Amino acid sequence: MVNVLVLDDDFYVGQLHCQYVNEVPGFRALEPVRDLRAARRALAEEEVGLLLADYVLPDGNGVELLRETEVDAAVLSAVADPQVVRSALRAGALTYVLKPFEAGHLQGFLRRYARYRRYWEREKVGQGDVDRLMRSLHDVASPGAGPARGAGSSTTERIVATLEGAADPMTALEIAEAVGTSRATAQRHLAKLAESRAVTVSLQYGSTGRPEHLYGTG
Repeated sequence: MVNVLVLDDDFYVGQLHCQYVNEVPGFRALEPVRDLRAARRALAEEEVGLLLADYVLPDGNGVELLRETEVDAAVLSAVADPQVVRSALRAGALTYVLKPFEAGHLQGFLRRYARYRRYWEREKVGQGDVDRLMRSLHDVASPGAGPARGAGSSTTERIVATLEGAADPMTALEIAEAVGTSRATAQRHLAKLAESRAVTVSLQYGSTGRPEHLYGTG
């Protein structure tokens, strides 16, 4: 579970962004904060995996905080000045989201970020893998952005969300139970997702020697 700290000077906006975060499997919004002082205290006391910071704050700006911390971060702001955006990216922001935005825009980034985060758990990296990872983090059309392209089914959306929130690959039966559908239905949707390369498929051999398919998104 990734703990997300939302920093926004507007109480209601901060609450709304927390709601968006909590709707994505694998993410949990901490109590939102409204200024740099409170954000620094939360970062010191809580295990924060991702910071979502506003730019304009009562006691400074969000980019200042990005320069102080090594926590992964994104800036969510109504400020459209190119130099401000550039300063945020130079400070280490993974992305810059202009307000107002729809829930799906932030949630798509979170799903792509989940894949990005899991990548660093491996022991060794390759240049090709890094290149693909960086493209997928910012490509809103990538499979991690949401449901598979061309798949409008809510079942497909739930399957993708379940896999993106899972720590390890899952079997078709586990996925079916998680999304509340039959194994046959889950397998049918998984086959289409695998064909479009929105999910990965591997084999696991059990004690009976019969292989079982495992599905994931990383």
